[in-house]
Amino acid sequence: MDRTAILRTLVDVGLVPIVRTSSPEEGLRAAEAIRDGGVPIVEITMTVPGAIGLLEKLSSGLGGMVLLGAGTILDPETCRAAILAGAEFIVSPNLNVRVIEMTRRYGKVSVPAGLTPTEILAAWEAGADFVKVFPCGTLGGAEYIKALKAPLPQVEMIPTGGVTLQNVAAFFKAGAAAVAVGGELVDRKAVQEKRWDSIADNARKFAAAVSAARK
Repeated sequence: MDRTAILRTLVDVGLVPIVRTSSPEEGLRAAEAIRDGGVPIVEITMTVPGAIGLLEKLSSGLGGMVLLGAGTILDPETCRAAILAGAEFIVSPNLNVRVIEMTRRYGKVSVPAGLTPTEILAAWEAGADFVKVFPCGTLGGAEYIKALKAPLPQVEMIPTGGVTLQNVAAFFKAGAAAVAVGGELVDRKAVQEKRWDSIADNARKFAAAVSAARK
């Protein structure tokens, strides 16, 4: 998929479910459940054991149905491996300019993180397509995004951390380009109990909340 299509999908869907599980098998089932819940985007974090292999399996099995992202990318070497395994967008919890450069080299979308205005602007000026504002919930959630967007309206932000069904609308009203959701969607207890239908249901609820927020 080319960069324009990746960017359009991320913005149009507006929801990035984050899969962080203790095994690749759980990650696979969680990703499938998210797809079954109607959300065509999945971010697999590198903290999942065998994450690169999981990306390859998902790319082979769900390719064309789900936009795959790789999260917790800390260095350009891991970035390249994730892209070759099928990742279309690269997410980091920090700013590493070499990761952005590697992502751009392969024509993919870069989502590094920042928290303060200085960090966020530095990521944007380094070539980020979106800036992951993390951990957003600890600094006021939607109100913090609203405060950041006042002086930085040009920066496309994806708040991460603290996003719930109850506050999704507030984040979009504050100016978020999309939201990223981890444990609130891919519930750890549901994963442990293999209640994949519960995760699919969470995906449907979040997708509906995003859609309603944008109306």
